[in-house]
Amino acid sequence: MRILYIDVDSLRPDHLGCYGYHRDTSPNVDALASDGRRFTNYYASDAPCGPSRTALFLSRFGIHTGVVNHGGLNGDPRRYGRQRGFNYPEKFRSWMTVLAEHGIHTATVSPFPSRHDTWQVLEGFAEFHDPRDSHAHAADIYPYAEEWLEVNAADDDWFLHVNFWDPHTEYNTPLEYGNPFEDDPAPEWPDEETIRDHYESYGPHSAFNPESASFDWSGSWNLERMPEEIADREDFETWVDGYDTGIRFMDDHVGKICDLLREQGVFEETLIVVSADHGEALGEFNVYGDHQCADQATCRVPLIVSGPEVEPGVDEDLHYQIDLAPTVSELVGAEPPAGWDGRSFAPSLTDGERAGRESLVVSQGAWACQRAARWDDWLLVRTYHDGGKPAFDDVMLFDVATDPHQTTDLSAERPDVTARGLSILQRWHDDRLLEAARGENGGNPETPDGIVDPMWDTIREGGPLHARGHLGPYAEYLRSEGREEQAAEIEANYDLDVA
Repeated sequence: MRILYIDVDSLRPDHLGCYGYHRDTSPNVDALASDGRRFTNYYASDAPCGPSRTALFLSRFGIHTGVVNHGGLNGDPRRYGRQRGFNYPEKFRSWMTVLAEHGIHTATVSPFPSRHDTWQVLEGFAEFHDPRDSHAHAADIYPYAEEWLEVNAADDDWFLHVNFWDPHTEYNTPLEYGNPFEDDPAPEWPDEETIRDHYESYGPHSAFNPESASFDWSGSWNLERMPEEIADREDFETWVDGYDTGIRFMDDHVGKICDLLREQGVFEETLIVVSADHGEALGEFNVYGDHQCADQATCRVPLIVSGPEVEPGVDEDLHYQIDLAPTVSELVGAEPPAGWDGRSFAPSLTDGERAGRESLVVSQGAWACQRAARWDDWLLVRTYHDGGKPAFDDVMLFDVATDPHQTTDLSAERPDVTARGLSILQRWHDDRLLEAARGENGGNPETPDGIVDPMWDTIREGGPLHARGHLGPYAEYLRSEGREEQAAEIEANYDLDVA
């Protein structure tokens, strides 16, 4: 089997035409969706980038691997303990290792592992092609994929992972590409009143300071596609145009890859998967152009699968991103290891049968410490460390069917539903730690701290990496901008020696 996995950073499903977006951002991805299967409730179990791809390629929850943060103790996988022999334990083989052992040649084109030092995502890849530019856009990535496919496309049994960065801030699509959406209306939300309220508030990547919060609170993007602040709808339109242009630029190169497969005579025989590491907030919780929450905007990602034996249509069931590894493994005839948390939904892909989960729990540990339960039309978010964002209450409940931007907290109004969400969170947590103690699924009692929730470790260290050490300078920045009360609020709420 030939498999092409197109992995796009920071790609929201609702900004693709095939998911109902009104702008023509994705004609080539939409064409794949029209002939393939589109998943509407597909979620990264652990966000953002490093935790997400670790979970994807190891098919294990972050609570089991330990990777829930971008740094500190929980920025790296826990070791395997006594069962680590000459090779990693068989039950914890990576997705790519399983494919390689089944005769699939594996290759990746991605700047991601070296950008984050997340080398665990390369386990089992026979080839790693790194453009060595952490902000490489699609025109930099495509030549590597083009060269590889020109040599290998006609061969049998390969897996090629191609990682595009373009929708991720900073929006650096070449200026000569122009703005394809200059005359198209921007999304209606956030409206002027919402933006005004956001601008008067604060937080990392908020409307008042959407620039790179972790590195330079008072700096400037120095990019024409990105305003230095989002004070009104005009600023937001510039901002969302930059995001959507990145998607369209990426999509052009997806089209080039598909054309190349056609030229090689293997397009119809190639299983093509389009997905993302996480979504992107475009105003949700006053976060613009980042992925800081365990919520719908950050954790819901697109999944489009097109190719031989794929049943066309739409799957609306709940699935984790970690379920993709056992699904593809089953399609190639490989047996998923006992140590994976993922569960195959191959029956949905091949026969259109229901193969989803009743509920999901998703986590965020790099910008905030949160977990969220997702079931029916509900999303309950539990915050343990807010990462400097005043928009978060400890417990919040949203009806994402009617309120996709999570603007109205219903936790007080619907205590019955809130109790149900908290119950799902607690049961999930207990089950995962019980697996860790028993050595079941992705749990491993032989690893150091194997039965300790890494989220608690992250909080003990002082909180998520991107808030730790930056909230003090951020308070000073706010004070320099005349926001004395907000600076004092941060200083009162956090131990700035660690945060």
